[in-house]
Amino acid sequence: MQIIKSLLNLFIFILPGFAMAQSTYLNQGSKDYHFVERIEIKQQTNTHLNFSTLKPFNRKAIVREVEFLDSARLGYADSIAGIDKYKELTSLWLTPIDEYNMQSLLMNNSEWVTVPKENFNSKKALLRSFYKTKTNFLEVNTKDFFLVVNPVLQIHQAIESGYDQAIFLNSRGITARGMIAKKIGFSTFITDNQERGPQFFQQQVSKFNAVAGVGFYKPFKTNGVDYFDARGSINFNVTKYIDVQFGHDKNFIGNGYRSLFLSDWGNSYLFAKLNTKIWKLNYQNLFMELTPQFKKAGDMLLPRKYAAIHHLSMNVTKWLNIGVFEGVVFGRKDHFDFQYLNPIIFYRHIEGSVGSPDNAMAGLDFKANIAHRAQVYGQFLLDEFVLSKIRNRPTSWVNKFGLQAGIKYIDAFGVKNLDVQVETNRVRPFTYSRDSITNYTHYNQPLAHPLGANFQEFIGIIRYQPFPKWYVYAQAIYFNQGLDSANKNFGGNIFKDYRTRSGDDGFEVAGGRKATGLNGLLQVSYEWKENLFFDVSMLYRNYKIQNVAGQSNTTMVTAGIRINMFKRNYDF
Repeated sequence: MQIIKSLLNLFIFILPGFAMAQSTYLNQGSKDYHFVERIEIKQQTNTHLNFSTLKPFNRKAIVREVEFLDSARLGYADSIAGIDKYKELTSLWLTPIDEYNMQSLLMNNSEWVTVPKENFNSKKALLRSFYKTKTNFLEVNTKDFFLVVNPVLQIHQAIESGYDQAIFLNSRGITARGMIAKKIGFSTFITDNQERGPQFFQQQVSKFNAVAGVGFYKPFKTNGVDYFDARGSINFNVTKYIDVQFGHDKNFIGNGYRSLFLSDWGNSYLFAKLNTKIWKLNYQNLFMELTPQFKKAGDMLLPRKYAAIHHLSMNVTKWLNIGVFEGVVFGRKDHFDFQYLNPIIFYRHIEGSVGSPDNAMAGLDFKANIAHRAQVYGQFLLDEFVLSKIRNRPTSWVNKFGLQAGIKYIDAFGVKNLDVQVETNRVRPFTYSRDSITNYTHYNQPLAHPLGANFQEFIGIIRYQPFPKWYVYAQAIYFNQGLDSANKNFGGNIFKDYRTRSGDDGFEVAGGRKATGLNGLLQVSYEWKENLFFDVSMLYRNYKIQNVAGQSNTTMVTAGIRINMFKRNYDF
């Protein structure tokens, strides 16, 4: 990764004079993500939002689209061809709650708003200096400098049936973002956390030596964990069409609740990202420094491995977007393999050129917006594939691939702001796995799906916003997964070397010792002030393993408060 750091330092010192206006990105879990998805589906023919497969979202880009929608609705964009029809449609698309969410999005990304902003101001500032606006604790907006600083807080207490210890999460921190002369953007998110999750969460921490979603941790009290979550990045443009981001954070590639390519479920990592958007194309290069599987014993320098990812997407029509993915994870002793810096060449070719020691994957994704009401999406991940084996030996271990299919239905059944999503994910045994270094993992956690491999999963989600400040969220996840038994590797644990398999054939999805899980969540949230939520939720989880006596049942009721932070989920 040293070469990437050197190149970025060179860019930072040489290119600012040529840089264009640069934006930061939405924080993980922002409420604006779902609203952007809604307006993308409702507009259908908009070409810019069709690149939303890549997350996090660029603040400048989403404000530009929302302002256009707002201007058309109010009749300020008459010079645009066909705008009369567009205004008529938007009057039907936008519910009063959509308009509320639109104004909230603009307030939370005010640095890029060009319309009047008087209604963004608070009626009365705190101590004359703080909360001058409704969304930001401290905001500085001068000619060449913009800065926003906000507190981060999440305090949740829970009761788990049959468990005599309190379940809790205490998170405190700060988030900030800004721009220098609209050429250099920067952002940071820092929290200090103490957490005692439900018992199945504690078991996972013990099993994988990792806390889901974060990195280094220490024991806290009885069965609790203490961890520090620090993220941040700098952003600038090389040209009008190429954005550069360098930092320590997470990325997501996909349109579903899960991703088979790259998910934000695991720990943050050091990365350099180049995103090129021109014509109907969007091309992203992502270079990552990762940590292979380890067992920490005191202070020690952890080893490193690396990954490089390409994703090219194209708006084939105004309602259909198709993407091509390729990625490779490789281990070199404390250095990046320069061959993978090539931004265009296929990684599979490079893998062969260097002796094929690495773990290369490819994939396709798509999404289609239909009738201003629905979006159909999917992914196909190819880890390894032999056509003759598919035809003649479909249960061969070498047939390593995954499939995702889903649909989003907004204003479902004629009910305004009732949105339904259904998704299924299916990953064959041994997908993502190779050896202990080049498996598709980071910091003892999967880079893609949290279940790893050898599973079939079904997800149902209902989002309902009956009133502007009320949010109802219901989610059900059901899965079958094949586990190892009698020291036999059935391909579900992606940390295991696939050469330890017991044979070459007979590997069905969810084959081996079958585990089934059901995870259901019902959550109601009230937004008292901008980004200040009161949450009440109930989680039910049932998990059982074939031929193992008993089952794991969890019923947990949670209540709490959070500000400027995503809700902690136990969705596995």
